[in-house]
Amino acid sequence: MRALRHGNLSAAPLQDFVLVGFEGGPKTQALLFAVFLALYTVTVLGNLTMIVVITRDARLHSPMYFFLRNLSFLDLCYSSAITPNALAHFSSSKAITFAGCAAQFFFFSLLGSTEAFILAVMAYDRFMAICSPLRYPVTMRPSACARLVLVSYCGGLFNTTMQTSFTFSLPFCGSNRINHFFCDVTALLQLACTDTALNEMILFGICGLIILGTTTVILISYGYIIVTILRMRAGSGRLKVFSTCGSHLTVVLLFYGTAFVMYAQPGAVESQEQGKVISVFYTLVIPMLNPLIYSLRNKDVKEALQRLGQKHTGP
Repeated sequence: MRALRHGNLSAAPLQDFVLVGFEGGPKTQALLFAVFLALYTVTVLGNLTMIVVITRDARLHSPMYFFLRNLSFLDLCYSSAITPNALAHFSSSKAITFAGCAAQFFFFSLLGSTEAFILAVMAYDRFMAICSPLRYPVTMRPSACARLVLVSYCGGLFNTTMQTSFTFSLPFCGSNRINHFFCDVTALLQLACTDTALNEMILFGICGLIILGTTTVILISYGYIIVTILRMRAGSGRLKVFSTCGSHLTVVLLFYGTAFVMYAQPGAVESQEQGKVISVFYTLVIPMLNPLIYSLRNKDVKEALQRLGQKHTGP
């Protein structure tokens, strides 16, 4: 990314932006609208179902499912911060106000970075449950779980406050066309008509620290978990551990893989079009897949879904 942007520094500040979105004619736009709408519908239904099932089924009132419910809430809000606006722009004006763009970026960054912390907390929860089962009820009592979630949101709030304040304090006095389908920081920095080296350093520095810190917690937790599993006698206990941990690891790999490519590795994305495709993956596909991964691979969730279905279909 170039360090210096050229533009008329004496020009009036921009009042709004135009989200360029994806290339293509009316047929391509209609197809993309249908794909986005289908993915978003499944995302909303899947995450709402997880939230309702975990809330209503007393057998799922444990720390693991408390964190899973928060993950579903984050995925629902995370996708909703981007997709409805993108859907509207497929069929109407692509303009977005300066304040609207800043708000979208703020919530997108808040929810995304909070999810990274929640995934690390979930790994720690599994570590305590498997490696220290006797201490688990005390260590992961409800008040402690609530504090861990609060700390995760505080970490996300710190990140988004820094990112939003530094990004939207830049002078955008040139083109107002954002080459993306939402207000992402990498696309916004290209519109600034001043040196953005400090912003880039802050972006990749903070995101790198968040990814490095949370992945370290996850790797250490699963290192101890693997050692504990290998010491177990072969049987149903080992299979159950593999099942619950496998779901979480799948979600972690999907989320952190895309986050690392986009925000912690400068120059990894070769073009804006490639960046848009990767963005669709982490703003729509991953929030859609998370509840499916947990519901299809988790016996307790499947049984809770069956009980909920029987309540609504029974006499």
